[in-house]
Amino acid sequence: MEGFLRAAAASPRLRPADAYGNTEEILRLMRRARERNVKMLIFPELSITGYTAGDLFTQDSLLKASLDCLKRLIRESCGMDMLISVGLPYRYGGLLYDVSAVFMEGRLLGLVPKALLSSGRESSEARYFAGGSLDVRPVRFDMEMSEVPFGAGIIFECESMPGFSLCMDSWREQEAGPGAGDVLSLLGASVIAVPGASPETYGKAAKRSTVLSERSRRLCCGLVAAFSGPGESTTDLVFGGQRIISELGELLFDSGVFSDKELSIAELDICRIAAERNDQGTARASSMAFMGLSERKAYTVTFSYRENGADSLERRIDRSPFTSFVSDKRQMSREILDIQAYALIKRFEHTGSKKAVIGLSGGLDSTLALLALRHAFRLMKRPMRDIICVTMPCFGTTDRTYDNACRLAREIGAELREINISQSVLMHFSDIGHDAGDRNSAYENAQARERTQILMDIANDVGGLDIGTGDLSEEALGWCTFGGDHMANYAVNTSIPKTLIRVIVEETAAAEENPSIAAVLRDILDTPVSPELLPSDESGNISQKTEDIVGPYELHDFFIWYMIRYGMTPKRIYELACRAFSGRYDKQEIRKWLRLFYGRFFSQQFKRSTALDGPKVSDVDLSPRGGYMMPSDAVNEVWLRELSELPDAD
Repeated sequence: MEGFLRAAAASPRLRPADAYGNTEEILRLMRRARERNVKMLIFPELSITGYTAGDLFTQDSLLKASLDCLKRLIRESCGMDMLISVGLPYRYGGLLYDVSAVFMEGRLLGLVPKALLSSGRESSEARYFAGGSLDVRPVRFDMEMSEVPFGAGIIFECESMPGFSLCMDSWREQEAGPGAGDVLSLLGASVIAVPGASPETYGKAAKRSTVLSERSRRLCCGLVAAFSGPGESTTDLVFGGQRIISELGELLFDSGVFSDKELSIAELDICRIAAERNDQGTARASSMAFMGLSERKAYTVTFSYRENGADSLERRIDRSPFTSFVSDKRQMSREILDIQAYALIKRFEHTGSKKAVIGLSGGLDSTLALLALRHAFRLMKRPMRDIICVTMPCFGTTDRTYDNACRLAREIGAELREINISQSVLMHFSDIGHDAGDRNSAYENAQARERTQILMDIANDVGGLDIGTGDLSEEALGWCTFGGDHMANYAVNTSIPKTLIRVIVEETAAAEENPSIAAVLRDILDTPVSPELLPSDESGNISQKTEDIVGPYELHDFFIWYMIRYGMTPKRIYELACRAFSGRYDKQEIRKWLRLFYGRFFSQQFKRSTALDGPKVSDVDLSPRGGYMMPSDAVNEVWLRELSELPDAD
């Protein structure tokens, strides 16, 4: 799939100073990586000679053999559509360097000397090697008719995969100021390779994982690290061959130490990395200015991959991207309720409101809003009776939702008011000359606007705050009535998508101490999502199911995440959705709902342009004041045309 880079870290079983034998091991893993369609392969530092060769690094015989082995590896790479980095000692300008040689398809692209040498008790790198500089100089490599660049400041930029550019960096257990990776990531490198050789002590493997994952988050990049393995000398130290692949702080692969496998593969989402780096552009510019890099330019070497062909994606695409990075959903739910509650507390303090007024339908959205109110009132030590829950049954209200709304309000201890709006709406139909048998948008929207009027007037009457219940998914689709449920004094769910609301209510039900409240919450979770604006069926069940009309919310929330959070194209969102929801929805159905999503997202922007105040709880926000800003009359032709150009679904 386009935009994914299949990267691999290798830790072959090397022997100290056995350049020829080590080269055979490296070749074996190069061929295995090619069979797995790997596009970038990183070996540990000094992988041709082994890291523990000691004073043998100064022997001309070993240096010559290393160079001969590198030439062979470069020749053998012909026909391998794969960027490869191997390590060797290399003499340049009278000094010896710990170098990573980067090559592909029979061509040496550059020689990158290690910039920051390890100097702790476990290392004697400075005894043998000079530290590299970010300045890049030319070197005439024996097998090259032309010069190749030598220096730590090289960025290898892929012309056939926009957004992918690689730099090499050193492994450092202790931060010692910015390294080459820090500088080059600011200058454009989106992936950092870390060829390392870190000996094992207890607890160090976990530290490497933490440090490198945090580094990929801090530098907003992908990171591939390969460390020397058990074949190294054990005279004083033992090496475990750990391999780590991380993306934007997310650990994609950690081999651990002393693994039987020598090759670790994961797929980096280059599009996601590029979008994140674009989003962090201002912060990156500030960092460049702080480090005095504003005028500096990276030395760039370009390369290109062939067409991907039948390469298939192995990486799992989560169906619920709003929670895919969360390990503890119970804790996440508590945090979101805290955000909502403290936002409400501030709003009550600022307005001096005495009461909270909320329309309770027996559905998910109003349930979460009431749970947030309960939390806020507990924190403010105010009585639950100051929450006024208003249930307003009309033509489509079913016994199930009505009963759940009433039970929830009573169990929480709120004041419950029931106002049947049927007669008011019928009178309104008469006033405007609408036939009550015509169940068009006026028939539905009149009910939503009547409810909003009642809630606003009650809030005015009691000196209260009308709490809106609409969510992020409804805002994205415009699935709300303008001037109806679209309006309130404060919208507490405004940045929470429907799928995430479901998770919060589920976790709250599981942790609820009151069994009656927990039972109500579970039944609300089992109730189909509906505005209940059309009469129920003959059995008294909900006839108007939202997801039958606008599509599954789990799909729309998936679309929202990748469009808003990462700015991805319809083609890429479609491909990701097809993979994530394979076996659940067919491709035609996914494309159908994606087309509807783009249609409604653009046409309904006018509602979001007048969106209410409300707290942001995730990285996706549609507020026109700082979340997602677009003109209300923006045209969606570009996006729909791209969708229409997709090949017919199977």
